Amino acid sequence: MKRQHRLSSQLPQSIYTPESQLRHPLRLLQTMWRDLLASRELAWRLMVRDISAQYRQSFLGIAWAFLPPIVLAASFTLANNARVINVGATDLPYPAYVMFSTALWQTFVEALNAPVQAVTVAKPMLARVNFPQEALILAKIGEVFFNFAIKLILIVGLFIWFQIPVSWTVILTPVPLIHLVLLGTFLGILLAPLGVLYQDVSKGLTLITGFWLFLTPVIYPIPTEGTFGLLVRFNPVTPLLVTVRELATTGVVSEPFGFWLVSIITFIGLLLTWIMFRLAMPFVVERVSS
Repeated sequence: MKRQHRLSSQLPQSIYTPESQLRHPLRLLQTMWRDLLASRELAWRLMVRDISAQYRQSFLGIAWAFLPPIVLAASFTLANNARVINVGATDLPYPAYVMFSTALWQTFVEALNAPVQAVTVAKPMLARVNFPQEALILAKIGEVFFNFAIKLILIVGLFIWFQIPVSWTVILTPVPLIHLVLLGTFLGILLAPLGVLYQDVSKGLTLITGFWLFLTPVIYPIPTEGTFGLLVRFNPVTPLLVTVRELATTGVVSEPFGFWLVSIITFIGLLLTWIMFRLAMPFVVERVSS
């Protein structure tokens, strides 16, 4: 009995008090980091489960990773050739330009929706089981990178088919790609608590990202003039997406200042929204379970 008592005393304990966790920021950060590390195994299991379910319950399977870029590229290439639209000159052959850019845009949108979808689907589990909720977010981020790895097959095929020269800077492309995913994750975590309470968040994201696409240089090069050009340049996705594309092809980064500015804002915002997520979720779970 003594041994059993000694072992149980070594287990981590959660003590809830009415005092705000923000009064002890260092302790809060330590707890967050500890829970993040503790959630790795659960996150892996959730990721494997979700990926298996995603492709097992789909007739076309991994083809869905290829179809959106191909369909969008075919549509805009036909429109461009027919002079319905005039996108101007691009660094890559236009079909490859649109497919590559669409694959990157899709990855950002998946990262944006991932936290909202994760906590919404796990709503019943959140109300019944106490576990590190970071596992839900980590699992979805892993799923986003897995889906991009599949899209990478299409991208490599494009480069071979169109004989696109690759710069040595292609080895640096994971850096802006990770920043692009983290930007989407940061915005998604910000909306996740509201997404548990209101379905309008998921529906609103669909509308917003549809409009946001046309403010991102996915189907056209960055405009240099006019109000529309300013909107595209102030779009936080623009410098990250363009940097991935440029490092993979020309090797010349056209907007290094914008890239690092958005990256710094992303890392700071991700930390702040993580703290907000930690503080808000107990109240959200209480409201959902009541």
